[in-house]
Amino acid sequence: MHDCLITMLAATVLTLALLGNVHACSKGTSHKAGIVCRITKPALLVLNQETAKVIQSAFQRANYPNITGEKAMMLLGQVKYGLHNIQISHLSIASSRVELVEAKSIDVSIQNVSVVFKGTLKYGYTTAWGLGIDRSVDFEIDSAIDLQINTQLTCDSGRVRTDAPDCYLSFHKLLLHLQGEREPGWIKQLFTNFISFTLKLVLKGQICKEINVISNIMADFVQTRAASILSDGDIGVDISLTGDPIITASYLESHHKAVLETWGFNTNQEIFQEVVGGFPSQAQVTVHCLKMPKISCQNKGVVVNSSVMVKFLFPRPDQQHSVAYTFEEDIMTTVQASYSKKKLFLSLLDFQITPKTVSNLTESSSESVQSFLQSMITTVGIPEVMSRLEAVFTALMNSKGLSLFDIINPEIITQDGFLLLQMDFGFPEHLLVDFLQSLS
Repeated sequence: MHDCLITMLAATVLTLALLGNVHACSKGTSHKAGIVCRITKPALLVLNQETAKVIQSAFQRANYPNITGEKAMMLLGQVKYGLHNIQISHLSIASSRVELVEAKSIDVSIQNVSVVFKGTLKYGYTTAWGLGIDRSVDFEIDSAIDLQINTQLTCDSGRVRTDAPDCYLSFHKLLLHLQGEREPGWIKQLFTNFISFTLKLVLKGQICKEINVISNIMADFVQTRAASILSDGDIGVDISLTGDPIITASYLESHHKAVLETWGFNTNQEIFQEVVGGFPSQAQVTVHCLKMPKISCQNKGVVVNSSVMVKFLFPRPDQQHSVAYTFEEDIMTTVQASYSKKKLFLSLLDFQITPKTVSNLTESSSESVQSFLQSMITTVGIPEVMSRLEAVFTALMNSKGLSLFDIINPEIITQDGFLLLQMDFGFPEHLLVDFLQSLS
């Protein structure tokens, strides 16, 4: 019986699996989901502290093309120029701010991004005497930029997709420094005034493009890591979106399917043998689950229903033959889960056995064995199984990195048809490090 109980209680811990059979990205107004993830405004302000590092990666990853052009100048004729090998030598961000715009977007304002670009300036012209002049000089561009990024969230094939149609760069400083300052003043003045407009357009296009790319990479990264936490071996939870994320003035909310995907539970008959000390040592006991457990969330807890067949084989005194007794029963277990001090705890709220068929037993014997079986399961079997599962699933969640989160006041609340998880948490630095490393 206990290998069935392992299956049942394992499924209880993964009860997010039970809640809904829906199509990804449904466009209706209703959102039937197994997981609803809500990030409140205070939580966004905490995550905003990490925005600077992501924006910094966008600047550093952006590809800055060469900027070339020419300008007609009095006395000099056509002056050709080009900025080559543009790279960032310094970047710092003063501050950032996040706002939620109802039913529209997540607006991020980045103030005073100090960026120093360096590269090579090449220019050439023909003098009035027909002499061709071609020069090359290293340069630095000292800039101060503000960014405004308005990001919209949509659902695409069950995954979050980001789009920033409104991305604005505003320059309040753009200074060109030529190496050694040996060039004539008019050269510096010419290029500062003329290429600044072109440079602003190039920077805006490349940086906004890269921010959008990184936003989608981050969305995939977070969703993949979340799915990894809810999976192990042949057991996984499909957390595809059921619709577009919802944005209000006070929170951001996403609805996920949370449908269990499994290719079979590996059960363990030996655990049953370890807890049946009340039977003679020669007795043989086998247990078969007649069907996979049905799990539902109700106000009283997570309810697991299953049908099992238990077969007892006792030797006769003459050792020549054995006597077999068979029970077919419906089992209903009600369990409540909690999490504290980085450990999972399972508590048994209710346990019921309903006999369906019994063979090869008199009525009195059947009642006796049934009573013993129920007593053994409730007092020995289930506590043993739950104790083991608490340790196993705590270790599993920790292996997925859950222990690295600072989880505050967690609550696991069962309600009619769904499981509600409520908690505050500190964003783990290692996730940001992993993400930034994945970009390089």
